[in-house]
Amino acid sequence: MDSIVDAQNRDAFSRVQDFIRRDPGRLDAAISILSVSRYLERIADHATNIGEDVIYMLEGEIIRHRMKKQIGPTGEEKEGT
Repeated sequence: MDSIVDAQNRDAFSRVQDFIRRDPGRLDAAISILSVSRYLERIADHATNIGEDVIYMLEGEIIRHRMKKQIGPTGEEKEGT
């Protein structure tokens, strides 16, 4: 599910770009939104790493380097790394 959060972060970046173009006077708010989005994306990365570590500890299986399906910005699945 990390790929969903990654897609949402990319979407937030695009939306904030549009927001800045429409209302440059609210740049501070836009930067705050970008920061929150980035922090949530990093939390998802850490949660994924923790989950992978737990699977390794319980099953001895390394899943970290498997091909993952990524979710594009419109919700479509595509193969990724």
